[in-house]
Amino acid sequence: MIVYILKRLAGAVPLTFGLLTLTFFLIRLAPGDPTAMYIDPNIDPDAADRMRENLGLNDPLMVQYGKWLGIIPPFEGVWQGEFGISFSKHRPVFDIVLESTGNTLLLTGGALCVDLVVGVLIGIVAALNREKKMDHIITVGSLFFYSMPHFWLALMLILIFSLGLGWLPASQMHSVNVDQLSTPAYIGDMISHMIMPVFVLGIASAASTVRYMRSSMLEVIKQDYIRTARAKGLSERKVIYRHALRNALLPLITIIGLSFPFLLSGAVITEVIFAWPGMGRVTVDAIFARDYPLIIANTLVAGVMVIVGNLLADVLYALADPRIKLR
Repeated sequence: MIVYILKRLAGAVPLTFGLLTLTFFLIRLAPGDPTAMYIDPNIDPDAADRMRENLGLNDPLMVQYGKWLGIIPPFEGVWQGEFGISFSKHRPVFDIVLESTGNTLLLTGGALCVDLVVGVLIGIVAALNREKKMDHIITVGSLFFYSMPHFWLALMLILIFSLGLGWLPASQMHSVNVDQLSTPAYIGDMISHMIMPVFVLGIASAASTVRYMRSSMLEVIKQDYIRTARAKGLSERKVIYRHALRNALLPLITIIGLSFPFLLSGAVITEVIFAWPGMGRVTVDAIFARDYPLIIANTLVAGVMVIVGNLLADVLYALADPRIKLR
């Protein structure tokens, strides 16, 4: 197991490096200038040129790449663990990424809980009522939410529960007066801000999980050991929840790893609409500002999350099913 994990991690290093290198060159080939939004049209051309010089944008592309890697002076690049200073926020990129990543993990973690709880429970109900009215209702409902765009569902929730009923806050992670709140009130305030974005992220993923859980449960129910358990006189509840459910959950372990990139991609739109201070919103702001260091750093974090998620899914599947051997 340890050898397998080390091999996967070693293989992820060139993959991650290649991803960052590709991002480095692609964003510099895109039209636009990082200094354009800060330069007055009437500014002296020499002052504009000095600004580009300070940002290192006047250097040849390969020299910029070498400085980014840290293999040429001043030797402060990726190899040294330095991601530079954000062009737009004028703060160390590492600090910005650390803060925004934590907020995104909080959001996607809540969405993953919604995905698993809702998806598994409704999937079981659909399987136990196969080809009945309840199964058809669940099938239509899951397809409806799976095909619904994140932005449309988010806007509808804001329109109904925030602007219409006034039950939930429309944006941000905390209220304006958060510093004046006690600890329980602070937690409650943050949860109220999380409800809508977590629901938007989690419900689409849960709709997919419902279909997987239904198929897996139907497959397990056909097995001989289920018929044997019923023949021994076990109640249907024990047969389903003690024997069938345990084996039906195994394929979902892989789905968890695959759903993580889906949640991250959905978080970009969701965070922008709800003004959630996470990776998605920071990345979008960085793209519009041509903030090269921040774009690359966020790409690194997203790539690492996807790789770790897939690795974790493989390891958990092997631990849950002794028949699987990792080599």
